[in-house]
Amino acid sequence: MTFDRFVGMEFEEEGGELVARLAVQAHHCNPTGNVNGGVILSLADNLATGVANRAYLAKTGEQRFLVAVDLHAVMLANQQGGALRAVARPVRVGRRVTVIRTEVRGEGDRVLAEVTSTHVPT
Repeated sequence: MTFDRFVGMEFEEEGGELVARLAVQAHHCNPTGNVNGGVILSLADNLATGVANRAYLAKTGEQRFLVAVDLHAVMLANQQGGALRAVARPVRVGRRVTVIRTEVRGEGDRVLAEVTSTHVPT
């Protein structure tokens, strides 16, 4: 079982974009009852990798696996319970460097995190 499935992430097409969802459960929370920051970042990282792989294939025609070599996160808010939804969009797609911007939202469409990641093909 891969990490994303183990944690409970679900991925689907929505309006031509790949989105990620996670129903928050007790094991996703920190001792204060808020969603653990690592869960939010894992959701963003897994989605960004998928989007980077798709974008690279569309641009180059090559099926390669892109790995994140840099990730910058701005944690803006948090929540207790509910659900998370992430959307990722390519900023730049190149043969050697691909940059993805991911937004993670929570209940009430509140922005919880903005994440920019840099990916390279392996």
